Amino acid sequence: MTYDTASGPVEALRDINLNVRQGEFISLVGPSGCGKSTLLRVVAGLRERSQGTILVDGVKVDRPIPNVGMVFQAAVLLKWRTILDNVLLPAELSGKNPKAYRNRAMELLELTGLKGFENKLPKELSGGMQQRAAICRGLLMDPEILLMDEPFGALDAMTRDEMNLELLRIWGESSQTRKTVLFVTHSIPEAVLLSDRVVIMSPRPGRIDTVLDIDLPRPRSLETRVSPEFGRLSMQIYDKLLGREPGSGNGFVPE
Repeated sequence: MTYDTASGPVEALRDINLNVRQGEFISLVGPSGCGKSTLLRVVAGLRERSQGTILVDGVKVDRPIPNVGMVFQAAVLLKWRTILDNVLLPAELSGKNPKAYRNRAMELLELTGLKGFENKLPKELSGGMQQRAAICRGLLMDPEILLMDEPFGALDAMTRDEMNLELLRIWGESSQTRKTVLFVTHSIPEAVLLSDRVVIMSPRPGRIDTVLDIDLPRPRSLETRVSPEFGRLSMQIYDKLLGREPGSGNGFVPE
């Protein structure tokens, strides 16, 4: 993926080759500006790739595809619409009758602990509650693929922990019918807690440096983070991002 700018072309991604299995939870980590968010948009068909091919279920992606839900770092709720109407927005934008999706929207709001807040405006909800509403909006059309671009980056630590567990529950950690998730984060512990695999990307132009299997048992909880294996995997990712030999650090893994 190469951008054309006033000062010349900027290569954002190079030689990306990644297979994602159905129902898999994959996190993308890497330094700022390495193209993680760009990769999500290319997968969704929101940005046209410069070279190569994106396939979803064997079908080439050359325009926005309908079976993808997007969740961004900011909740991006329309401030003049109620929470329910914000969640129903994808149905309107796709030309469907929002009334046909009202029951689904209410089920999602209940699932995420927002039952009773459906008629509130975004300003009446906390940041974490707004982000839950944004996740409901992303799930309304029951997409097969969920693309999440640092959705919890602006939240405080406790709310972020709560949202991590909420996401695992929504994803269907204990179910056989999971959605496929691509999740961008700068938090190594978050990536390890959530993922089946963590994709470590290089500085720009972004390339896939390493794909690390996260073989921690599911379902996971906050207690998972105190296990020795969790710490080992976190340090392995941290060492890789810093380009140093495994075990050469001081044991501190930043959020």
